[in-house]
Amino acid sequence: MKGRMGRVDEQLRVGLVGAGPWATMVHAPGIADHPGTRLTTIWARREEAAAELARSHDAAVAKTPDELLDQVDAVAFAVPPEVQAEIAIRAAERGRHLILEKPIAATLEDAERLADAVKANDVASLVVLTKRYTPETREQLEQLNQAGGWVGGSARWLTGALLGGPFSNSPWRHERGPLDDIGPHAFDLLDATLGTITDVIAADRSEHGLWQIVFRHEGGATSVATMTMTLPLNPSIAEVIVYGEHGHRVLADRGTTAQQAFTNLLDDFVAMIDSGTTEHPLDVRRGLHLQRIIDLARRKAEA
Repeated sequence: MKGRMGRVDEQLRVGLVGAGPWATMVHAPGIADHPGTRLTTIWARREEAAAELARSHDAAVAKTPDELLDQVDAVAFAVPPEVQAEIAIRAAERGRHLILEKPIAATLEDAERLADAVKANDVASLVVLTKRYTPETREQLEQLNQAGGWVGGSARWLTGALLGGPFSNSPWRHERGPLDDIGPHAFDLLDATLGTITDVIAADRSEHGLWQIVFRHEGGATSVATMTMTLPLNPSIAEVIVYGEHGHRVLADRGTTAQQAFTNLLDDFVAMIDSGTTEHPLDVRRGLHLQRIIDLARRKAEA
């Protein structure tokens, strides 16, 4: 298989940074089961967690991130953004391709450094914006963009994910909240349907942890994102609605799982590397755009 650090006709060797719930449920089995990738090495801050996950997938355990980088062609991340950014920059500088979680960094400055490293070292990158890798979302976005004429929209992402469940013990999610965790998903879909987000008109975080953010889009459309991770809603609500001269449309979820979406991501990732392509609509530049929106919304809310 060409384009892989001189290797030919072999699976892409992928290392996994992280061994928490998301890595265990999605990343590790996805990489291990994909015909174009092989999960070779795992590193996590908790070595015992890395060892347990590695045993399940016949992978090695690295004692340091640099040891992992010595053994792989690409790196997938399932760690907090501040951990991801520093290791991902080192990985890009060593020519390793990247599968990045969102947000891609903890700060805009670090996101810019990461995007610069990816560009300077000509590596492929994809951001795990899960819904964008589902066939139903791709189909609906294509239809919406062909129709045009959308003047406004809204995104509602309302969950109790921090009250219980596999991610409720995540310190960075409690600290940074829905703006950083579910915000990238909501902002990305509003941006993809209504045009590039060019400004945050207003942003507010209530005492109950409910975010309300108003956006202006290129072309004049406006939208509102409402988000929380601390309401006991069952089931959770995750919807995007747009409206305009053709009425209104709801981006419907047809049941594609996160695991299936990640497999589709890996299809794109392997194809990029095989063809020597480093550009994709959901590459690190998309992550940087979303990081700028997060940064501006936080500053607006704190003003």
